[in-house]
Amino acid sequence: MKILVTGGAGFIGSHVVDAFINAGHDVVVVDDLSTGRQQNLNPKARFYQLDIRDPGLAEVFEREQPQVVDHHAAQMDVRRSVADPMLDADINVRGTLNLLEMAHTYGVRKIIYISTGGAVYGEPRYLPCDENHPIDPICQYGVSKHVVEHYLLVYRHLYGLDYTVLRYPNVYGPRQNPRGEAGVVAIFTGRMLSGRPVTIYGTGEQERDFVYVGDCARANVMALSAGSREIYNLGSNAGTTINLLFSRLANIIGYSSVPTKEQAKAGETFKIYLDGRKAQAGLGWSPSVTLDQGLQQTVAYFREYERDL
Repeated sequence: MKILVTGGAGFIGSHVVDAFINAGHDVVVVDDLSTGRQQNLNPKARFYQLDIRDPGLAEVFEREQPQVVDHHAAQMDVRRSVADPMLDADINVRGTLNLLEMAHTYGVRKIIYISTGGAVYGEPRYLPCDENHPIDPICQYGVSKHVVEHYLLVYRHLYGLDYTVLRYPNVYGPRQNPRGEAGVVAIFTGRMLSGRPVTIYGTGEQERDFVYVGDCARANVMALSAGSREIYNLGSNAGTTINLLFSRLANIIGYSSVPTKEQAKAGETFKIYLDGRKAQAGLGWSPSVTLDQGLQQTVAYFREYERDL
């Protein structure tokens, strides 16, 4: 099967590309390298350096004729969405509409769309959040990602374009950017390994659902042949506090400094974790890597490949 992966040079997208190629598929990557990195690219994939908003995307679809589009490219920083909501909407809504138009025009069979379980629900009314939880985002990023879920319904109704939506938790693991504003595991790991101070925003009692990147990549492969017109949370059914995450990483790395505390950031949910039972029933998916195993693997990767931290 020929699959076009947007954001395929990014942290999560590159792992998804690897998983598709390992499963025997023909993969095309579109990435503007604004946050993705050339070294993440699988050499067996054909690469086009292009923004998803670019009209030149049509040339890629014309040449490659993909059967499936796996859409990871996005503005995915909650804090940036609050600071610059116009950019957030331009990339996540207008850019995705450009992609959907190309998919419709060139006969794509299915879209696998990456949404966010961490931001669409807002402050949960109950935990863990299942797919029926009310949608009530408290940041622009959550809004822009959810809007596309409605567009997918429209394109299915008008043109028969199939889709599966995967609502991601807090994904972590190798290749995550330790210098970015998002990705607390990578940021903590990078600062600890270089002996720099670590900052926790808020009390540290915020809870997140941390799922290893390899597990999320595996769900994308499963969604190729299952989950038609469905929305799935990829969740572990449990939350981990930021304070506990800090302690576990510090223990693995041998970091002895105490974190500094600063004011919590606007737009961020205090406590969120996801119910993954629907994904288990519909895709056969559940997390296989424990948090301790995943943190060990992440630290080992950073020690070997991110030496200029």
